[in-house]
Amino acid sequence: MESAEGQRGRDGGSLRRSPLDLIMNQIRRKRTASDRKPLGRFLSRDRTGIPENREERGHGSGVVEAAEGERDAGWGRVCVFLQKLGKKGDSSSLSLSHCDLTATDLLELATLLQFLPQLEEVDVSWNELIGGCLTALTSHLQHVGGIRALRLCSCRLNADDVAALGDALGCVPLLEILDLSWNGGVGGGALQGLLGKLHPPLRELHLVACQLTAADATVLGGIVSAVCRLCVLDVSCNPQLTQEVDAGGFVALASSLSHAAGLATLRLQACGLTPDSLEALGGSLRCLPSVRELDLSCNKSLAGGLDRLTLHLAHLTHLESLDLHLCRLTRSDLEALIQVLPSLAALTQLDVSSNKEAGGVAHQLVAALPLTQMRRLPLNSCSLNQDSFTALALAVPYLHSVDVSWCKVVGGRLALLLDALQSSVVLELNLSSCELTTDDLLHLAAVCRRGGLSSLRTLDVSYNGSVGDDGWSALFSAGGPASLRDLDLSLRPLASASCSAWLPALLGALPRLPALTRLAAQRWTVGSRDRQRLNCCLRKRSVLLEWDAAASSSSSFEATNQESPEESRPEE
Repeated sequence: MESAEGQRGRDGGSLRRSPLDLIMNQIRRKRTASDRKPLGRFLSRDRTGIPENREERGHGSGVVEAAEGERDAGWGRVCVFLQKLGKKGDSSSLSLSHCDLTATDLLELATLLQFLPQLEEVDVSWNELIGGCLTALTSHLQHVGGIRALRLCSCRLNADDVAALGDALGCVPLLEILDLSWNGGVGGGALQGLLGKLHPPLRELHLVACQLTAADATVLGGIVSAVCRLCVLDVSCNPQLTQEVDAGGFVALASSLSHAAGLATLRLQACGLTPDSLEALGGSLRCLPSVRELDLSCNKSLAGGLDRLTLHLAHLTHLESLDLHLCRLTRSDLEALIQVLPSLAALTQLDVSSNKEAGGVAHQLVAALPLTQMRRLPLNSCSLNQDSFTALALAVPYLHSVDVSWCKVVGGRLALLLDALQSSVVLELNLSSCELTTDDLLHLAAVCRRGGLSSLRTLDVSYNGSVGDDGWSALFSAGGPASLRDLDLSLRPLASASCSAWLPALLGALPRLPALTRLAAQRWTVGSRDRQRLNCCLRKRSVLLEWDAAASSSSSFEATNQESPEESRPEE
């Protein structure tokens, strides 16, 4: 009787363990003998002379194998989910931007986070259908406490989403990068949901185009004050940010920057900055010795008041990049800038492009800059004159990028620029709409032929319809630099011309351009047979061809080369 009860007890124990035993048996059947050997040797006690407890061994082994099986099954579910979206599995990085995720997808993703304990980066940007349901994801963030980067750009987040994110930030104490850019719902008071929730490990905060208001600027100031390790702050494209300066909005933000002594990058592009806001910002610069990049571009309202900032720029002893393009800078603004340039000994990039007055003082700019360390000095759309163009040639030998687009003075004088270039230094050459002549391209071809542009990656000679067929043919016959990746020879809108005369030279040059990834030839016309040859050649190499649809079906005809009376050009 007792043996029968004992047998029933053992049977009962077996029944209780049956789900686990079933998993174990399935795993054992899938494993090969060689897979099980290491585990068997680890659990075996025969070599030590200690008797083996089989029940204990079986239970311990079963738990380990069951856990491994659960993890494998979970990772399998993750891989299936990612494959459905055309992505590959990565246990440390989850990149699902531009995947058209729905609320259902977001919920499924959230349930899979438990199988990604090593996750460090999450990017679900540009999925506008998940707006309003972010809580489905944030409620599971406790499973991935090691996240260091979270990107949620352009997801149509609303105030509830921001609040849910703020409530969950305590689950990711190691977060270093937070990007909520291009979510208009973050502004208008919703930013309050993050106040007091972000922690010092945060190093980058991106809030581009979030419709932030002056009231949000005050809240943002509180956030910045709390994250003393902040290195990057980007609030570009928030034109309402600096309104009501007297009310203290932007002033509070500017003052808070003094708490972020390690700030290295500050971007305030298109934020409606005025002379008053520049003065508020300037007061904090003395507390920001680590700033290396300062972007104040596209702030047209600051015109005439740059001197309120330049007085303080000398404190930025490590400043490497200063961007002031498209700010409608006046002559007095530029003169104030020139005065402080000798103090910026670390400067390598200065952008004053799309400021017409810059053309008249370019020679003074060049004289005040530390030329030997300059890498970028774009002067496109600056109304350069002959003297300033000649002065630019002094800086060209050191520049990685040369941009004089929309400067008509370049036409017929390109040789002056090309002869000053250093073949191992220049990487980009932008000559769009410079009224280049056939002789200019013949000289460019000669420089290519002798290896003077051996490191060039980008060449833009678009909108130069006055160049004759001989010029284009010579350029392509020269072969071009093997490093060239991007080539643009488009014509301006409303212009058209046949490329049949130089297309054979282009086809012959392509094998000598192994790095080419993009070829733009808008508004050039070509016969269907030649177009097919070009398409075939480029398709084999996965080169992006940008060509008008009309050009592909039209037959070759003589060049009209009639320039539009109203040129399409950047706004100044």
